Amino acid sequence: MLRADEQLNQFETVLAFFATFVLDSALVQQIMRWDMAVLRESPWYREIEQRGRREEILSNIEMSLEAKFGRDGLEFMPQITQISDFERLKAILRSIVVANTIEEVQQVL
Repeated sequence: MLRADEQLNQFETVLAFFATFVLDSALVQQIMRWDMAVLRESPWYREIEQRGRREEILSNIEMSLEAKFGRDGLEFMPQITQISDFERLKAILRSIVVANTIEEVQQVL
């Protein structure tokens, strides 16, 4: 029905995208009868994927700070969560892993 209606045919991609959150991508591909590469190339998909990667690394930073420096390490999180550059976040995580003191982490920030 979506494909037949010119006003609704654009929703097919959006619906397929959201379906991948609850169904296996191969199943969605089979149902939609088109290559999921089209969906993965969409700006929405990339933005959501980047947000997920950022949230994951922020979680790793938070766990690492707490594991290594206790509650004192968590004081950096408000500052770190303001950073949007993924490469900088990765560098911060690496610095936490190799740092011997909380001051060394503070210098990286």
